[in-house]
Amino acid sequence: MATELDPIINSWYRDKESGRVYEVVAIDEYGGTVEIQYFESELEEMDIDNWYEQKLETIAAPEDWSGPYDDLVPDDFGDTEEPMHPETWASPLDDIDGEAAFEYGD
Repeated sequence: MATELDPIINSWYRDKESGRVYEVVAIDEYGGTVEIQYFESELEEMDIDNWYEQKLETIAAPEDWSGPYDDLVPDDFGDTEEPMHPETWASPLDDIDGEAAFEYGD
C-alpha cells in the first residue's frame, strides 16, 4: 500500500522498501514537487505523485548529524577532548593591528 503521509518540511522519513532515510527540505506546491535530502547528503526532487506511491514511515531525526558529511574524520570536528569555555575563546579583534586600524580610520 502506498503512503498516505503528507510531506512536511524538516520531517524525516524512511522508505520501507529501500531502507533509505531522508528529510523533506522543500515543497513546491505550484510545481508539484518535493525536494528531499538523503541522510548521506544526496539531494533529490520528486514528483508529488511519486511521493504518494512510496511506502513510508515517519521517524525521528537521526542523532548522528554527521551523516551528510561522511568523508569527515573525528579530527575534523575539532578538539573534542577538552570543553571550550568563554574565557578561552579568541576575540575577533585580536587579529586587528592597532596601528593599521588608525591608518584606515583617518
